[in-house]
Amino acid sequence: MKYSRVFINSLAYELAPLVVSSLDLESRLAPLYQKFRIPMGQLAALTGITERRWWPKGFRLSDGAISAAHKAIDETGIAVSDLGAVVYTGVCRDQHEPATACRIAAELGVSKDTAIYDISNACLGVLSGILDIANRIELGQIKAGMVVSCESARDIVEATIDNMLADPTMQNFAQSLATLTGGSGAIAVILTDGSLPLKTARQHQLLGASHLSAPEHHQLCQWGLQEAGHLLYREFMRTDAVTLLKEGVDLAKHTWEHFLSQRDWLVEQVDKVICHQVGASNRRQVLNALNIPHEKEYPTYQTLGNMGTVSLPVTAAMAHDQGFLKVGDQVSFLGIGSGLNCMMLGIKW
Repeated sequence: MKYSRVFINSLAYELAPLVVSSLDLESRLAPLYQKFRIPMGQLAALTGITERRWWPKGFRLSDGAISAAHKAIDETGIAVSDLGAVVYTGVCRDQHEPATACRIAAELGVSKDTAIYDISNACLGVLSGILDIANRIELGQIKAGMVVSCESARDIVEATIDNMLADPTMQNFAQSLATLTGGSGAIAVILTDGSLPLKTARQHQLLGASHLSAPEHHQLCQWGLQEAGHLLYREFMRTDAVTLLKEGVDLAKHTWEHFLSQRDWLVEQVDKVICHQVGASNRRQVLNALNIPHEKEYPTYQTLGNMGTVSLPVTAAMAHDQGFLKVGDQVSFLGIGSGLNCMMLGIKW
């Protein structure tokens, strides 16, 4: 995929307000830790994550996305009437039907001819949304579009802790550990064709993208509902973290080779990379496998955990705000999501 007239003009975000430390979660698992003689602090030691954030109880996901969307509109000064598409791409959503994007679009006051819909693709949702909008812009169908997402880890983490205490086995502990890394936040991304009068100087050009998949590994990480009684269902999440990392790294290597070939880039020509945030071991193994120096990547997992679809774009926004991403940098967004799917974007910052 190659693009000639697609620009990212805003990456606006909201972080959930409640800070939850790894020790806070471990204290709730004290009976399990005592049974298996696991020392406190092991969660942070294994993942590198010391804390993550949660939304308040009862928080509506679309509210987080709406807040981020207003920030993006304020930053760019874009006329809402110029948004040809509003796409919500979170794993978490307000309800099955209608699309969560509908409430967000209604609150923004978009035009009647704006395309409004949801996209779901595990942790790659926002990247999928960016490419969907980019395709519309490149084809000349729209001049601008917005990708929004909001993720909340609170409910699934609390359900997982209850399940771990109810089924205190080492197998259940191992399959549940990755869920405890979940964080919460919201993002809004505005893309345009570069022709609109905006008040921001930000204009990061999307050059192209590559993706590969390995759907035979779709069972390695699953989040959904399971029957808990007659007409009763509860959330569950299970992850084979070891196999997921192994197969994810292998898929990333092939996608990286494909990406560099399509861009006609050498590894040395990539100035900075922004990765989906999972944890310390994942970061180390992915960067090493792709021969990317660690100083070229900006990590946020230590204090934000894994925020699903919003992890990569929020990290990019923070890296920009902190001056890590500089004008003219050749930047790669590197995402791996359950499925398995791998997606990489090339951007001239």
